Amino acid sequence: MKGIMMTIYPSAPGDLSWRVSRTCDGGACVMVARHGDNVIFGNTSQPDGPVYSYTKAEWKEFIAGAKLGDFDDIA
Repeated sequence: MKGIMMTIYPSAPGDLSWRVSRTCDGGACVMVARHGDNVIFGNTSQPDGPVYSYTKAEWKEFIAGAKLGDFDDIA
């Protein structure tokens, strides 16, 4: 992934429609939402922040890599 420009916010912008994986069992899961031209993500165990923001293009590149197994050795 080239030229990543992640932004970190101390708290989530208001009025976000968060999505969480269907496999989340209520523990510490990744939550994701669209905010303008960015994708915001955070942790369900800290819903008030911090949250991180990527552009849609950066997020699409990350998801493509995840689907190809680029990060399978991390977990």
